[in-house]
Formats: sequence, structure tokens, C-alpha cells
Amino acid sequence: MMTPPNAPPLTAPAEMTVTASAVSSCPNDDVLPGSRRSGVLNILTKRADFLAAARAKRQACPSMMVQARQRDRNAPADTDSGDPVRVGFTCSKKVGNAVARNRAKRRLREAARAVLPQHGQPGWDYVLIGRNGVTAARDFALLKADLEQALRRIHAPKGDAPARPSVAKPTP
Repeated sequence: MMTPPNAPPLTAPAEMTVTASAVSSCPNDDVLPGSRRSGVLNILTKRADFLAAARAKRQACPSMMVQARQRDRNAPADTDSGDPVRVGFTCSKKVGNAVARNRAKRRLREAARAVLPQHGQPGWDYVLIGRNGVTAARDFALLKADLEQALRRIHAPKGDAPARPSVAKPTP
């Protein structure tokens, strides 16, 4: 068996060194999903919470499906109540193998971390469901825009829903 030669470690010249900065797209880095410090977002973990959200409001968008429900309808949803936004993430096996599902959920998690503190309502549970091939491949700015649009539609008053463009039927 041979021992490796004693050579000096390889170093790059100073002009070639690049430092990678870990910059978050979030305005506030203290807001982490499930963080006990922030109290803003908590992660849904119980099956009953996911099932309750599945029976409530839902909004489809190109990159995901968003399900939302208000936990306590009798209490007003104000930010001073200390009632946090809760969020859950799921991807079915249609999305792909475990690697593809985990990648899609990581992207949904980061989008929720960036969008829900500004657009989520206290006292609400949200479930983000990844879509096959789209969630992992969509541009991240569009992914966040999809989530913002879905939240606006979910929380819009019933009469203020945007009208869908009508398609003119051809006359025979």
C-alpha cells in the first residue's frame, strides 16, 4: 500500500474565490415554518387537520392546490389574538418518487415562508398540495405569485370573486 505524497493543499487565487451567500427571499428571516420563536407559522402534523382542510375552501392554481379553513369561526381573526397561521404540505405519488416529492415540498415550504406572513390570515389552516411536474419545475417567482393569487381568491368576499372571461359561442 502506498501513502499519498505530501503536497501542499490546492488553493485558488484570491481573484477566483467566490463566496456563496445564503440569502433568503423572505423579508423577515425570523419567520420560519414551525418556529416556536416567531409564533407566525406552525406546521400541520395531524391527519385530522389535513382532512378538515380538505372539506373547506380550496383554490386551484397552475403550480399547486391550496386548501384553507378558518379554525374558530366565532372569534374575529385579528393579529393581536396570537392565533397563528398553520400550514401543511403534501404531494401524492403522482408527483414522482420520494426525491421528486421532497423537492416539490421544499419549494412549497419556501414559498409559504415567503408569502404567508403577509397574505395569510391568523386563525386559518392552509394545506399546499404539489402538482405533478409543475411544482418542482415552475419558476420560483411564479410559484410565489400563484400562492398569493390563491390566497387573495380564498379570502375575497363572496360577491367579489373575479369574473371568468366568457367564451363566445359560434353561431351556426
